Amino acid sequence: MLTVALDQGPLEPHTPPEALRRLDEIARRAAAGGARLLACPELSVSGYNIGADIARVAEPASGPVGERVRAIAAENGIAIVYGHPERDGDAVHNTAFLVSPAGELLTAYRKTHLYGEMEQAHFRPGTVPVVQATLDGVRVGLLICYDIEFPEPARAHALAGTEFLVVPTALLPPEDVVAETLVPARAYENQMHVAYVDRCGAEADLSYLGKSCLIAPDGTELARAGSGEELLFAHVDPAATAVARRVNTQLAERRPGLYSGLTEAS
Repeated sequence: MLTVALDQGPLEPHTPPEALRRLDEIARRAAAGGARLLACPELSVSGYNIGADIARVAEPASGPVGERVRAIAAENGIAIVYGHPERDGDAVHNTAFLVSPAGELLTAYRKTHLYGEMEQAHFRPGTVPVVQATLDGVRVGLLICYDIEFPEPARAHALAGTEFLVVPTALLPPEDVVAETLVPARAYENQMHVAYVDRCGAEADLSYLGKSCLIAPDGTELARAGSGEELLFAHVDPAATAVARRVNTQLAERRPGLYSGLTEAS
């Protein structure tokens, strides 16, 4: 059983140093509540709606931000999923990182489906659709925001054995349908836990929806936030994946040969 905390915040704009101070506080609260994993929103350290500042704050995974997050994880004995612009040579990626409770970088995922003009102007899309790591016996995978709105990335995770899919996001109104309908559908159709972690409040000219959630493999809602700042707790039981896949046999009864046209160039 993996106890998870979802950090729906912040309500106010922040800089990376301020975000790291807040992350330390939230990590302490999450660990005190029994969580082994703290999941944060998309670009949680840098801020999402920061435009050209993305290039200025971007750094390699081994940079000062990553070093500080790894220290926070180790000091509090909790794994952390966080987001920050990742610089790799001339490219900048919208990246989610998974750090272990011992402060080790377990894996990192570069967003493959970039949303809107801002992201497309400042980020290069990733090319690796599935990244995973094992935490307390649970196979954890990562996607980011817009990725979950396509059926293929979540299905690829299910076929690769992901049991718990963590999806940091920066969802805006009026897209309630994504948080309330589409995310539970992804969990149900792939029989895996899905955590969807949004921001809240306003950032420059954007206001965020909130409604972060953790959904079980049978589509049951295990935790759901409102529109304000909130730290949610829920449990991920790997046995629930096996049970759901025995009851809902869609994955085993797929006929991939019929779908080959989906990947052919038009």
